Amino acid sequence: MKRLAIATLALCACAPLYAQAQTQITIATVNNPQMVVMKSLTPEFEKTHPNIKVHWDVMPENELRQKVTLDISQQAGSYDIVTLGAYSTPIWAQNGWIAPLNNLPKSYDLKDVMKPVRQALSYKGELYALPFYAESSFTYYRKDLFRKAGLTMPERPTWSQVEQFAKKLNDPANNVNGICLRGMPGWGENMALFDTMVNTYGGRWFNMKWQPQLNTPAWHNALNMYLTLLTKYGPSGATSNGFVENENLFANGHCAMWIDATVAAGYLSDPKTSKVAKDVGFVQAPIAKTVRGSHWFWTWALAIPKDTRNMQAARTFIEWATSRQYIDLVGKTQGWVNLPPGTRYSTYENPKYKAAAPYAGIVLKAINQADPNNPTLEPVPYTGVQFVSIPQFQALGTQVGQNIAAALAGQMSVNQTLQRSQSYVTNVMKQSGYLK
Repeated sequence: MKRLAIATLALCACAPLYAQAQTQITIATVNNPQMVVMKSLTPEFEKTHPNIKVHWDVMPENELRQKVTLDISQQAGSYDIVTLGAYSTPIWAQNGWIAPLNNLPKSYDLKDVMKPVRQALSYKGELYALPFYAESSFTYYRKDLFRKAGLTMPERPTWSQVEQFAKKLNDPANNVNGICLRGMPGWGENMALFDTMVNTYGGRWFNMKWQPQLNTPAWHNALNMYLTLLTKYGPSGATSNGFVENENLFANGHCAMWIDATVAAGYLSDPKTSKVAKDVGFVQAPIAKTVRGSHWFWTWALAIPKDTRNMQAARTFIEWATSRQYIDLVGKTQGWVNLPPGTRYSTYENPKYKAAAPYAGIVLKAINQADPNNPTLEPVPYTGVQFVSIPQFQALGTQVGQNIAAALAGQMSVNQTLQRSQSYVTNVMKQSGYLK
C-alpha cells in the first residue's frame, strides 16, 4: 500500500511540501533460521531503499503452506512476496498465481545460480521464483560420541548401520538420544524424510499406470525401520518434532545422529548457536537397497503473487535477498559459516566460505547427485525425490504423514497404517481421473 507522508515546514520554505511516498510490502516466510536472519537484515535493505518498508509474517512450515495456499488461491492479496519450494513453484506458475521473473538485471548474474536450482523454479522455460537457499539431505553425527564408543561412521552408512549406532549411543540417563528424526506430520515434514527412506528401500508412490504402491514390502520395511529408530532410540514426543525442533535438539547436545536438511550445517557448526559445534560430523544420507532417491532435493525461494499491487518493490527486494551481494552481507555480519547455501556457484568458490564450512563439498556433492527425474529404483511417471510433482500430492502427503505420525504415537500398526494410506491414495487418484 502507498503511504504519503506530509512534512511540516516551519523553518525552510524551500523544503518540499511532500516527503517521498513509501511502499509497504508484506512477506510470508517460514521460521527457519536462514529466513530469520533475512528478516534481521531488512534494515540494511531499507537503508538503501528508503521508499520501501518491509513487513514480515513468519510462521511454521505447515502453517505457511496452508495459509499462503489459501490466500493466493482466493486472490486475497495479503502478500507481496511468498516463500515457495521446488514442489509448489511450477504448479503455481501453471495456475497463473505467481508472476514470471523475466529481464533480471545483468548485475544479478543469473548464470551464477546453479542450473538444477533454476530448473526446479521454472515452468515452460520461464523462471518464476528466485532461490534463497537450496539443500539436499545428509547425516549429522557427534564425532565425540562415536570416538568414545569406539564407532566409525562410514561415508555412506546403511539404515541398518544407523540402527546399530543409535542403539549403542542411546543414553537417556544423560539426555542423549541415539537418533533424532522428523516426526511432525506433514508432506514437507515427516514425509520429506520418510519418502527418501521408501526410495532407498526400493519403493515408490506409484507405478507407471499411476497405481498406488504404498502397501508393498518396501514401504513396510521403511516404516518398520523408521518406527524402530524413533520409538526405541528417539526423543519423547517425536510427533511434535519437525526440522526446527530437531535442529535445536541436536544443537543442544541431545542427539547422537540426525538425518535431515544440509542447510542446518551452518547453524550446527556455529558456536554462537550450537553447543556441539566442534564435534559435528557430516556424511551422506543413509541407504538401504539402492542409493537412488536416498537424499532429497529442495529449494526455498521467493516468488511474487501475480495480483500484487507492489510488483516493482517486491522484485527489488527479492533480487536483493537472493543476490551474491546479500550472501556476502550475511558472511560479513553473521559469519561465513552461515551463508545461505546451495544456490550460487560462487558460494562454493569463496575461500572464506570453504575455510569456515568443512561440509561445503559434501553439500555440493549431495545437491548435484540428487536426481528428481530418476528418484526411484523402479520407473515412475512423476518427478520429485521427496514429493510427487502433481497438485494432489499436498493432500496425499499430508494425510499419509498423519497416518505415519499416528503409527509413531502407537495408535495404529504398520499394516493398518499402510492399508489405510493405500486406500486413501487410491480413492484420491480415482477421483482425480488418474485411475479408472
